Amino acid sequence: MSSRFAHFLGTVAAGAMLAGPAAADESRMKVVTTFTVLADMARNVAGDAADVVSITVPGAEIHEYEPTPRDIVRAQDADLILSNGLGLERWFQKFLDQLGDLPSAEVSAGIEPLSISGGEYDGKPNPHAWMGLENAVIYVDNMQAALAANDPDNAEAYAANADAYKEKLRAELDPLRAIIAAVPEENRWLVSCEGAFSYLARDLDMQELFLWPVNADQTGTPKQVKQVIDGVREHDVPAVFCESTVNSAPAKQVARETGAAFGGILYVDSLSKPDGPVPTYLDLLRVTTETIARGLSGAEKDAR
Repeated sequence: MSSRFAHFLGTVAAGAMLAGPAAADESRMKVVTTFTVLADMARNVAGDAADVVSITVPGAEIHEYEPTPRDIVRAQDADLILSNGLGLERWFQKFLDQLGDLPSAEVSAGIEPLSISGGEYDGKPNPHAWMGLENAVIYVDNMQAALAANDPDNAEAYAANADAYKEKLRAELDPLRAIIAAVPEENRWLVSCEGAFSYLARDLDMQELFLWPVNADQTGTPKQVKQVIDGVREHDVPAVFCESTVNSAPAKQVARETGAAFGGILYVDSLSKPDGPVPTYLDLLRVTTETIARGLSGAEKDAR
């Protein structure tokens, strides 16, 4: 990927000239995030005091994303870059190196990560920490601190916005827990393609099975599929799911071979477009949890 960057570096300056004047208010700080979930959270903290954009677009797979020259152009005038950290954005450090000396912050800082289980990443931190219901508050606090440190004139606005947003987040937590608590305890198994829901499963008191631990080269192998088929049969799991940014065919194969329902698409690494089902982080948490509850309660028809 670094060679790809080197190949395009000669076009970046020309691209910047072609980009023309920025549409955003240049009096406001420009914040760039690595993916759409962080961008939505950061916009809630920034309010009217800063402009926030995401490098990746809605629906993008975040782990193996390959930045383009346009991404470099859009980010090179940033005042602050926010990334998740915990090894999520494998491409990010090389991308950041192309931008020079820009302030950046990892918004998962201070979270005690769960460990990945299985595969070549066994024992490493599970990077999907924003899916933890309580972790979201830590993300917001880290964003507030980063924004205030780089734009102290608006520190009070960021603090007020963060407090208001955390209240909205907390208001979502108990209803989400109640939705899953209504599912019979023996059915509370979250079976997904990627092991991206470990924090959510923990916070909703669910057991977890997944086909592969992290979106990487080896996804949906016969061995992975067989292991999950065996687990679904052993625990009589009523439904399996898959996230929106990967191929759902292996999960549907598990459903066919076990008689479980394919319970639907879950959202984790990316928001949808504004007119889609999860245009915000709060929507992502709510829709994902409701989909899980419907599938495990038998309210969903087999989508095979």
